[in-house]
Amino acid sequence: MKLTYQSGFGNTFSTEAVKGALPVGQNSPQKTPRGLYPEVLSGSAFTAPRAENLSSWLYKLRPSAMHGPFRRLPQGLLRSGPFDEVEASPNRLRWDPLPIPSKATDFLDGLVTIAGSGDPASQAGIAVHVYRANRSMKDRYFYSADGELMFVPQQGALLLATELGRLDVKPGEVAVVPRGVKFRVEVHGATRGYLCENYGIPFRLPELGPIGSQGLAQKRDFLAPVAAYENRPGKCQLVAKFLGGLWAAELRHSPLDVVAWHGNCTPYKYDLARFMAVNTVTFDHADPSIFTVLTSPSGQAGVANCDFVIFPPRWMVAEHTFRPPWFHRNLMSELMGLVRGVYDAKAEGFLPGGISIHNCMSGHGPDRPTYDKASSAKLAPHKLEDTLAFMWESRYVFRPTKAAITAKELQKDYDKVWSGF
Repeated sequence: MKLTYQSGFGNTFSTEAVKGALPVGQNSPQKTPRGLYPEVLSGSAFTAPRAENLSSWLYKLRPSAMHGPFRRLPQGLLRSGPFDEVEASPNRLRWDPLPIPSKATDFLDGLVTIAGSGDPASQAGIAVHVYRANRSMKDRYFYSADGELMFVPQQGALLLATELGRLDVKPGEVAVVPRGVKFRVEVHGATRGYLCENYGIPFRLPELGPIGSQGLAQKRDFLAPVAAYENRPGKCQLVAKFLGGLWAAELRHSPLDVVAWHGNCTPYKYDLARFMAVNTVTFDHADPSIFTVLTSPSGQAGVANCDFVIFPPRWMVAEHTFRPPWFHRNLMSELMGLVRGVYDAKAEGFLPGGISIHNCMSGHGPDRPTYDKASSAKLAPHKLEDTLAFMWESRYVFRPTKAAITAKELQKDYDKVWSGF
């Protein structure tokens, strides 16, 4: 089924799956059209500045409050802050792709937390997970009260059936589900990807500064869902992530029963191929922040809780310079993933589905083969193709989990890529 979308980022949308379901002129009249229940979804504090306020009015078949008590569930390999299972170190870390389970596994059961910072209670920091699934969530729904969720598919497409509508997301695209929005994940076959749980200020477009009004990600290329609802009775499970714990409540109907909604607190998706990369045309090259798609501010100007940065296909034309990313030590900490192809700073070892962590002030950069090749290359115009790497960069250190540090996919000899200079 081909899905339709609404275009724009931060827009106030109005959408109804049944004609006449949206009230006109009053959000909560004494009697709503078609007997629906009005409910506000607040993605920010009521008193947040207008430019930062996120809220949507939902018109539902049943109130969200209509459920019994939650009970605690086992955690599996899912973790949250303060990320103190193992001691964080200045060591550079890199993992091969985590395998997709051979037994039937849905999105929730296949989650593995790699690293994170901060904690949900302080509403600062992030967690980075890998999701792996080969079965759709059936009669099972999920929401995170701890943070918004950014999906970066690497293998296989997802269908995110959310309260506010449906998003189909494939490798090369990203999707964001706001904190508290309920959804389920449908897959077709083996599926794997990266998941960022943002405890802090919701992602937004970065300021463009001297770049001006054009370049990087444009508002119109972000897509929000149209209203779509399930009027499906029957027993199902609602799983909530709350202060790091998983809790479940039993429902007798699907929670995806929003018939109409209007507002700007909504899931959305973005095709990374629409990113307008800006780069040098003379010599040297700009900081990687020039590739920022979305940012979560931290409260200190220019220092992000989390930046989402991509390294897409692009032309390299600079003269008399070293074109790959240079050696550097960064105040910010970096966690990288690879969706497809080869990352231009590594000759081998960094695979699609893999992960690397270079924490605060830990030196890193191109490996020896990449350095030798780039130092002697003929500097004719060259296009990097069939590549898509990304980075979540944060002012906070990425603290790895015990599961990540003990995983057999952790490359024990990663430091050797910089030997022999």
